[in-house]
Amino acid sequence: MSLIPDITELLARARADLRMGVPVALTDDSGFSVLAVSAETLSPQRLADLKKLGNPVVAITGRRAETLKARVYDGDLARVSIPADADIAWVQAVADPSDDLNAPMKGPLMTERHGNANLHRIAIALAKSARILPAVVVVPVEDGREFAASHGLTCIDHTRATPHLADRSTLHEVVAARLPMEVSEAGRLHVFRPEDGGEEHYAVEIGRPDRDKPVLARLHSACFTGDLMGSLKCDCGPQLRGALEQMGAEGAGVLLYLNQEGRGIGLANKMRAYFLQDQGFDTVEANHRLGFEDDERDFRLGSDILKSLGFNSVRLLTNNPAKIAMMERTGIAVTERVPLKVGETSHNRGYLATKAKKSGHLL
Repeated sequence: MSLIPDITELLARARADLRMGVPVALTDDSGFSVLAVSAETLSPQRLADLKKLGNPVVAITGRRAETLKARVYDGDLARVSIPADADIAWVQAVADPSDDLNAPMKGPLMTERHGNANLHRIAIALAKSARILPAVVVVPVEDGREFAASHGLTCIDHTRATPHLADRSTLHEVVAARLPMEVSEAGRLHVFRPEDGGEEHYAVEIGRPDRDKPVLARLHSACFTGDLMGSLKCDCGPQLRGALEQMGAEGAGVLLYLNQEGRGIGLANKMRAYFLQDQGFDTVEANHRLGFEDDERDFRLGSDILKSLGFNSVRLLTNNPAKIAMMERTGIAVTERVPLKVGETSHNRGYLATKAKKSGHLL
């Protein structure tokens, strides 16, 4: 029956549940089932209830485990045993590194090495895509489907979910309208919406770019602090304005504004990373301490939008070789890299140096 939510819709519901601290049931083909709750949004009462069901663990990424000096037996994640007397503060201290230096973890932390971690991996992936800390409290249950049905919880099947979590959602253009701007009165804004209920992405078209020639293009990741607030900690705002000004001067171009704040970790986690940077960690180290990779963005979204607009080649405004490589892999020819070196300040000089040294940016 078409009224029943499909797996894409169930995953969107599961992300919302995790953000609100509601448990999600996860199952696999072997009959193994667990309940998973975000460590960030978990309440003391729900932690107590999870303990009544069994022996919960905190599933964290290998990056976070490295910071905590916890043994990793599952490749990219660790299952940290929760002591019987541990409270919600203990759980959240495992998940959140903000107080690591003031209150180092008392170890050693015990991690599980036996059993299947596939459902824990799904739970962490859902937490990442929900833009919350990638740490999830997980406890086994006898029959996840029955438990979910009797408690009104969302139930996610591992086999059905894995392909959808591994790839990006299909984008559809919702609307386009004329948008006169300071850099060009001949502007047009296209809004694209993914099928998975995630953030919308935008294409700003300047003039009437010829679809048969390489278009001057910029893949710009959303940066609330830099683009809107004029933050001096990054060069995002000057890059955004510089790209639009160059497109306006040439009379044509496309700026793709991708809602992947903070290298894809979300604004709240980006602010957590800023807090860690104030403690002396660089941007990559801060992301790792939070449990994220250096860069969690998916630039293939930009390629998808360009193709849908009818472009197959670009002159790319970028200092990031990864964007060029991605474009080429996904069928968009990059005929020229156009440097965009603007916005260096005394506040972001270290940040830019880290981008060049650890992320390969051509600065």
